[in-house]
Parts: sequence; C-alpha cells; structure tokens
Amino acid sequence: MLLPNRFSTRFAPVCLLCILCLWARTGQAQQVPKAPQDTTQVPPPADSTRQTFDDRIMGNLQRISERKTIMGKLLKAILVFDRKDDTVYGMDAELIRQEYAKHNYKIVRRIDIVSLDAFGYSINDSTRKPQNILEKAGNSLHVKTGRGLIRNKLLFEKMEPLEPLALVESERLLRQTDYLLDARIIVNEETTTNDSVDVFVITKDIFTLGGSGSFTPSSGSGRISLRELNFLGQGHQFRTGYRFNLDRPRPWELSGSYRIENISKSYISADINYVNENYYKEKSAFLRRDFYATNTKYAGAVGVSYIDERLLLPSLPEDTVAQYGQLSYSRRDAWLGRSFKFKSYNLGYESKGRMIAAARVIDTRYGTTPTDNFQNNTLLLGSLGYSIRKYYKDRYLFGFGRTEDIPAGALLTITSGFEKGALTNRRYFGASTSLARYSKSFGYLYGSVNYGTFLRNSNREQGVLEVQSLYFTKLYEWQEWKLRHYIQGRATFGINRHPEELLSINNESGLRGFRSDRVRGSRRVTLNYEANLYTPLSLFGFRLAAVAFADVAWLSTGNKSSPFKETPYRGYGLGVRLRNEYLAFSTIQFLVSYYPRLPVNEDRSFKTFGSSRSYYDFTDFRFSSPGVADFR
Repeated sequence: MLLPNRFSTRFAPVCLLCILCLWARTGQAQQVPKAPQDTTQVPPPADSTRQTFDDRIMGNLQRISERKTIMGKLLKAILVFDRKDDTVYGMDAELIRQEYAKHNYKIVRRIDIVSLDAFGYSINDSTRKPQNILEKAGNSLHVKTGRGLIRNKLLFEKMEPLEPLALVESERLLRQTDYLLDARIIVNEETTTNDSVDVFVITKDIFTLGGSGSFTPSSGSGRISLRELNFLGQGHQFRTGYRFNLDRPRPWELSGSYRIENISKSYISADINYVNENYYKEKSAFLRRDFYATNTKYAGAVGVSYIDERLLLPSLPEDTVAQYGQLSYSRRDAWLGRSFKFKSYNLGYESKGRMIAAARVIDTRYGTTPTDNFQNNTLLLGSLGYSIRKYYKDRYLFGFGRTEDIPAGALLTITSGFEKGALTNRRYFGASTSLARYSKSFGYLYGSVNYGTFLRNSNREQGVLEVQSLYFTKLYEWQEWKLRHYIQGRATFGINRHPEELLSINNESGLRGFRSDRVRGSRRVTLNYEANLYTPLSLFGFRLAAVAFADVAWLSTGNKSSPFKETPYRGYGLGVRLRNEYLAFSTIQFLVSYYPRLPVNEDRSFKTFGSSRSYYDFTDFRFSSPGVADFR
C-alpha cells in the first residue's frame, strides 16, 4: 500500500503520460504501413461529421507535425501517422489446427529462424520497419534473442520426423517465455513434398532491460528495482530490488534472483534466490523441469532452502497491536514424475489425455519456533493424476492486444503420504479437481475444488477445503474500444488448523489495496468483480485501459463458525492501467479505492495505491509436484 504523497513523485510522470495519451491514437507500434504520401502538402481535412473523435485529434496532430516549429519537429519524431491496426489471423482457432495434420511424421528438411527486434517490427507484416528515432534508439540498446536459444525451445529438429503437436506446442512455448512478445511457426507450403517440410520460425522480442522505483519525500524512504530478462540474448534472467530509509529495525532491505532457463535443451531450469528483509529472509537454490508440453514424459525438481521469518500470532483481547513470533527452518525437497499417454489410433493427433504418477520427499528441520506446533519431520508423498490440456488463442485478456494462450481442459489428482515426525507420526490424504471451458462467444469459465488433511489416530488436523471459480465474458467491441468483465469467487475453510495458522484478506487474498495485520481468520469467502475498458489511446507503445472493481470478503475465526455470520469487508475502486507489451516493465496500475468497513484505529476509508500485477491469472492444467494443500 502506497500513500498519496508517495505517488506524487512516483506517478507524476504517469499522470502526465495519461494526459498525453488523450492526444495519440492507438496502434503506434502494431500497424501496417500504407502507400507513401506526399508530405509537402497538407491534405484537406475530411468531413468531420464522419470522423471519430480520435481521428480528428490525430489529423490535427499530423498537420501540426508538418510545421517547421519545435513542437512540429517533436511530434514528427515521436508519432507515426500512416499506420493502421495489425491484422492477426487465427485468434479464434484452437492451437491444435487441422492443417498441421497432413505434415505429421514428415522429415523436417530445413528450419529458418527470424528473430525480430522489440520496436517497429511486426510478426505479421514483414514490410514493417522502425520509423521514428525512439524505435531505432530502443533497438540499438537491445540485444536480440539468439537463434540458438530459440532453437532450444523447439520440440522438433532438423532431419528428424515431425511429431504430432510439435509445431503448435513449440509456438506456445516460445510465446510464453518472458523475453518474447509473440511467435509464429509456419510450414512453407510451396516447398513441402510428400515426405519433407521446411519450417519458418518467427519471433518478436520485448525490451527486456527494465526497472522501477518510488520515493516518499516526507520520510526519505524509497525503492529501486532492476531486471534483465534476456541477458545478451541468451535467456539468463536477473532481478534485484533495494529499499532504503525504512522505518523498521534495519533501514534497508535487499532481494535478488538469478535464473537460467532450459539448460542445453533439456528444459531444466536453475533458480537461485536471495531475500534479506527485516521480517523475512530466504536463501534457496533449485533445479527443476516441469511438464512443459502436453507430451512431456519426465518432470521433477531438487533443491534446498533456508527460511527465517516473523509469523503472525493469534491476537488476544488485550492486544492493541499485532503480535509476532520468530520461525526459522531449513528444507530439502525433491520430486520426480512420469506421464503416460493413452494409445491413439489417429495418426494425425496424439491423445490429449495423460496419466501421471509422481513421488516427493520433503525434509524440514526447524531452528526457532514460536509455538510447540512445529516438529522436525520428513514427509513422503505420492500422487496419481489425469490431465487433459488444450489451448486456444485470443487477445485482450490480461495483455493489451498481444496473442495469449488460454488453457482449457481438466485435471484430477489424488495424493497420499506419510509424515515421520520427531514427536508424532501422521498420514496425509488430499484430492483436487479442476475444469475449464472456453469459446469466443461465451468467454472463459474455470472451477476447481481442492481438499487435503493430515490424519492422526483418525482425527483430522491442519486440513483445508478450497473452492475457486473464475469467469470472464467475451470481448465486447465498439470500433476501437473494447470491454471485458471478470468475476472471481473463492472460499477457503480451515479444518482443525493450529491457532497461529490464519488467513488474511489483504490484496490478492481478498480486497485489493486493503492491508491489516489484525484482520485474520480461519475461514474466508471472497467475491471479486472487475471491468476493463481497453481504449484506443496509445503513446510510445503504452496502452491505456480504465478499470473499475468491487470486492467483498467474509472472514470468521474458529474451525466451525460460518463466515457469512460476520459483517463483510468491502472495497470499491476506479483507476487506470498502463502497459507497454514491448517492454519488460510490469503492468502499471493506479487505483483509488473506498472501504466502508475498516479495523479499529484505521480511519482512512479512501486509499490510493498502485500495483504492478494483474489481479487475475489463468490456472494451467499442467500436473505439478505432489504437495500438501495450501492454506493461505
């Protein structure tokens, strides 16, 4: 949560940018060039009654740009007037497309890879080139993704048979990387023969060097973060953050991470994390390989972590401030999984369903504990799951016009295990199921149920029941304006949880922008609504959307009390969202919210806050490691 005076420094440029956006038309960096025009003469204005508002504004700016003034030269340098919206094909098609079936098991004779710079180029129009000084300057500071790195992502190789799903799965994997905006894999039909194919792979980068910061003049505190998602075009990722002049026991905090993705085309990634904050410290290192594609056979991970944190304790009637206890532990973690596909008699396609078996070992050793409810233990888990995964393509979901992959399908998992503890032993049982459907005319609907509990002498303890749902509507369009609604419901019920295990409704857990250390409970129900209006306004590639939201959260204490017997907490808000899909910067949101009910001694009902992430996200139907159901 950020205070208003903090935003006077951090968001002043953003507010100015929002005003300037009202003077620019969309598509500055995603359009197709028209035939050259004679710029020596000013074209006569068209009938204004037939022009949209932004067309008239753009026409006026174009006439100003042709003057020999400083303002005219500035507008000509930063704006492009002869572009129109990019035409993207196949957005309503399932990724497993029928036209690829005829190429299955043909020999891949040649693979041509084209890597495009971040600014000025189009993945759908090969004639597009950078046209202004900003695009050219941005590309000069950017190192394009290496062809070898792109080749390592492909699920097919030169002079090898082309397996079913290899083309579409490779395209999706490329598009989901942090350093690529979009990707297309195309079969050259002109050179295709009965037994061989040539393949084009086209990718478009984002500008991966980025950062952010904030400063509060009244206290002198601030934050600086830097990130590089594709160091020297080789896919190495660095992230670091530093906070200073804090009103805490120690005035500074530091965090950093380093990631190497897809080592030697093995799809094994290495992660190293370091966090040194006042109330949370972490050192961890992992090697991991996920079920990254629908036809992946093996997945697993191995790693170690050291955690030291302050744990919120249950409040007593006489407490006026939140009480914390110290918790520190080390953990060694390893798991391995194997997927099995069902036999298919259709040579054009593989079966979408997969049966997965996996086992996991977690060894935890505690150093400092706030209560007696923590014991050194070794947890053995085994899972059996069934997954059906397929993907669709669409736009204006969580991005601002880029191609996005929508996961649909089903996942069913059953987990059983045994915890060997220093004091007592327990068994564990858990089950989860999730399902999602998508169509362009209906929208997207997702639902899941997750249950897990430890069993000691037939008594359940540290159990949890969680239900989630997410629905977003189809995209409503009026010329260049687009609207989509999001509705999310979540319920989490603790079953005989320990007293120090509590739920909050802070930010992503319930009410966005809300934060209180004293509002905690063991059972929680939340409803979230959001409307996103994507505008045609753009400047320097930054797209603008208007946001309205309404959140409701019910929270109760005790393992048997109903949350609906309590007065709900509510939050309402309006704001704007800015994003440049060509940069590694996170989405910037500036929201003003109102909370009718606040905890005692909290007298500021209106709050202004910022966020750098979307409140909603897709849940993939990828089988993950066996684990204990989360209670958070």
